Amino acid sequence: MTSDKVAVVTGGGSGLGRHITLALAGAGWRVFASGRRLETLKEAAALAPDEMVLPVVADVTDAGSVDALFAAVEERYGRLDLLVNNAGVFGPGGAVDEVSPEGWQSIVATNLTGSFLCARHAVRIMKAQDPQGGRIINNGSISAHTPRPGSVGYTATKHAITGLTKSISLDGRPYNIACGQIDIGNAATDMTASIATGAVQADGSVLPEPTFDARHAAEAVLYMAGLPLDANVQFLTITATTMPFIGRG
Repeated sequence: MTSDKVAVVTGGGSGLGRHITLALAGAGWRVFASGRRLETLKEAAALAPDEMVLPVVADVTDAGSVDALFAAVEERYGRLDLLVNNAGVFGPGGAVDEVSPEGWQSIVATNLTGSFLCARHAVRIMKAQDPQGGRIINNGSISAHTPRPGSVGYTATKHAITGLTKSISLDGRPYNIACGQIDIGNAATDMTASIATGAVQADGSVLPEPTFDARHAAEAVLYMAGLPLDANVQFLTITATTMPFIGRG
């Protein structure tokens, strides 16, 4: 059933973002699926109900590109009800003395600055629209709590996402803007494929880790998105039941 709710999902063409895009579209949301590759965005749109997903090429590390994305949202629908800040990269991996300044900046640009750039536009639109308000859901990851070995850039940016989530949540209160965070551990996507065959543990061993169907994470996002704006899931953690997260190390 189609609604008048409008969403933006970054990194919406592949992996977890595709699952989120399709879950929202299937529930009647009109979704702007953004990403850097038009081909994968079109593939995602083709899997959704007709005209429920609009693929938009955008690079969250580029302020001008993000400007154009949200200008397109305003031009087409005149409002925005949901932003899912999902776009992210893991690497380059390494300990703090192994990651180059350029590598560090590349991770920060996508995972943190990209989320900030999108959130600032979303909040601006949500403040101005009538009825006022909306929701932002940030993809934090298990690494917002506990690092993997050799992941200083990814872990630092995901911890920072938690601060971004809290600040937006607090600053959004007067404007009926809710902000929450989903922290996902080992959802089965291309990005996590290697985990199932062997992941480095804190003691240096390499062990396969369990994964779970990514659609369950997308359904969790759909639940968060479907709440009335006077209710908010501030933080939600979903993992493979037996992954080494509780007691990691």
